[in-house]
Amino acid sequence: MDMQDIIIRKRDGGVLSPAEIRFFVDGYVREEIPDYQASALLMAIYFQGLDRGETMELTEAMRRSGDTVDLSSVPGIKVDKHSTGGVGDKTTLIVGPIAAACGVPVAKMSGRGLGFTGGTVDKLESIPGLRTTLEPEAFMKQVRETGIALIGQSGHITPADKKLYALRDVTGTVENMSLIASSIMSKKLAAGSDAIVLDVKCGRGAFMKSQEDARRLAQIMVDIGADAGRRTIAIITDMSQPLGDAVGNALEVQEAIHVLRNEGPEDITELSVEIAGAMIYLGGRVRTYEEGAYVARQALVSGAGLEKFRALITAQGGDPLVCDDPSILTVSPSECDVIAQETGYIRQIDAEQIGIASQHSGAGRATKEDSIDPGAGILLHVKVGDHVSKGDVLASVFSSGRKKADAAAEQARKAYIIDKKKPEKPTLIKEIVGK
Repeated sequence: MDMQDIIIRKRDGGVLSPAEIRFFVDGYVREEIPDYQASALLMAIYFQGLDRGETMELTEAMRRSGDTVDLSSVPGIKVDKHSTGGVGDKTTLIVGPIAAACGVPVAKMSGRGLGFTGGTVDKLESIPGLRTTLEPEAFMKQVRETGIALIGQSGHITPADKKLYALRDVTGTVENMSLIASSIMSKKLAAGSDAIVLDVKCGRGAFMKSQEDARRLAQIMVDIGADAGRRTIAIITDMSQPLGDAVGNALEVQEAIHVLRNEGPEDITELSVEIAGAMIYLGGRVRTYEEGAYVARQALVSGAGLEKFRALITAQGGDPLVCDDPSILTVSPSECDVIAQETGYIRQIDAEQIGIASQHSGAGRATKEDSIDPGAGILLHVKVGDHVSKGDVLASVFSSGRKKADAAAEQARKAYIIDKKKPEKPTLIKEIVGK
């Protein structure tokens, strides 16, 4: 095959064959195809798009480019969960234990954060002693015995995606639906679970700004799952304001524990029950989607989800006492409050601005090499629709030093708009694709 012919065919709107897509992916991973030709094909795809068959072939080629996880030794229907990213999104720490408490095996590999806040692995590592690296057999053994393991991504998973994403990032070709969907789903398929629940965010703090775009992305990923023989459901959710009250790492673990104690904020609790319910449904533990949410709620109220989180922490070497006293988790010492400058109703809390502020506090990374401050972050005291008076504290920023805390608080102030008229609260769960 000739790479130039492949580029021209896609440039002119043609459909690439499975063999051509495999030739491109395999050749680029082996460094037989130069960056300039790969960039040219990515730009052609960006403008001409991929059809359903091409999207599936690209996903499969990336999945096969490295290691894949074999979960066949774990009995039951294994269900994975993925979020397209958000500010204050600590749902994995909540829904994994709830689903596992209801009999769904959860064998999840998560990444570190880049940008606004830490990833699930960074959050877990704020728990004293907890290990996020396990050998493959120890990982499987823990899932078999405990029902859940949450670890960092290990091995050589989807190297094609890593190389192609880095190239897309510097060539202006990130924002193509098929390329985004293939990137996400290649990793989910390589992780070996039997079914997948996707939380697709939309709004100011999300990659997909509109519900329509989120729906399009969700449908493509659900189609990929179906074509790969994996039952897949996508829940489209609002990210116009941060999820929950905590943004950071230790702060978010504290909030996750509060949710599992049935004492958490309404929005993160609602979303966690919905996602865990979808996992329970796909895991075959109930007959309907709606029954899954009911069972998830019961596991939350009864404390079964919290006990499963305790078992997870213990199995991975962490201090389980955090489940009884979340204040064990260290929060950074310098605090600066964001003060309301007028009286009225909170009309907007720009999730993106809060995310940037949390990064300034030390809770996020600008590059993969950066270290994070696990105790840094922001605690919100009000949400959209709440009434405030001039002088009220809107949020508290925590950082390792006063200068960083002040800078992050100044950034956080930009997120708030206060109005005399009470706004409607945003709808958190917008629609479900693939149910």
